[in-house]
Amino acid sequence: MDIQSMLIAAASMGGLGLLFSAGLSIAHKKLYVEEDHRIPLLLDVLPGANCGGCGYPGCANFAENLVNSKVSVNGCPVSDAECVQELAAILGIEAETGERLIARIMCQGGYDKTAVRATYDGIQSCTAAMVIGGSERLCSYGCLGFGECVIACPFDAINMGKDGIPIVDGIKCTGCGKCVDVCHRDVIELHPESHKLFVLCKNEDAPKDARKVCIAACVGCGICVRSVEDGQMTMDNNLAKIDYDNFGHEPIVPTEKCPTNAIGILPETPDEETAQA
Repeated sequence: MDIQSMLIAAASMGGLGLLFSAGLSIAHKKLYVEEDHRIPLLLDVLPGANCGGCGYPGCANFAENLVNSKVSVNGCPVSDAECVQELAAILGIEAETGERLIARIMCQGGYDKTAVRATYDGIQSCTAAMVIGGSERLCSYGCLGFGECVIACPFDAINMGKDGIPIVDGIKCTGCGKCVDVCHRDVIELHPESHKLFVLCKNEDAPKDARKVCIAACVGCGICVRSVEDGQMTMDNNLAKIDYDNFGHEPIVPTEKCPTNAIGILPETPDEETAQA
């Protein structure tokens, strides 16, 4: 290739480069969307956990939806009351406060209480156990016991107990719901902090069958339901359920009559002794 051809090629490439640069510059000016100045301020206040508990991929996306009024100012489950107040101040709105949620384990079927149908020797995960038909524990409603909820918790608020049942630290728990999402047996529920009394079982088997698989199962006897005022507790598919709207925040139930101790008061932290009548 002679020098003239090389110069022509270089000039052509240079011309194309200038043309593309000009096009990109024009496109940038035409398509540029100015970021709301409040977004960086909101991000400075938000916890930055990026846990997804708000329903969005991360804190940045949550902040964008906040300024666009697509989400409530208290939509971040990790934010405390002070954080919510600061977010509201940045947005120039009144803060909405809600009661803190805590994850609760609705199962007591540990190694010492539930019957075993076989020795499980597969992959130690709840998902793997479900794929092959469940864990070694005979109860088909109880905790699988492999700790996927522990792994899913971004705040180190859940640990496996010695009996193979997860333990939630109510102080560390933010109510993000990650553990709820990964639980295949739906034994983890989010409850307001004011809820203290729980039916710690999900078994809907007939009373005789429930007692065979777990000595801590609710056997549907209905003693608790008959012991409280109408509407405070009900029986649904052989399982006692509490109506917290009718019960109030400090329920008093004669749980000493429960034949399996399936009703209990969960402590806020795992260091406190669980109070069961």
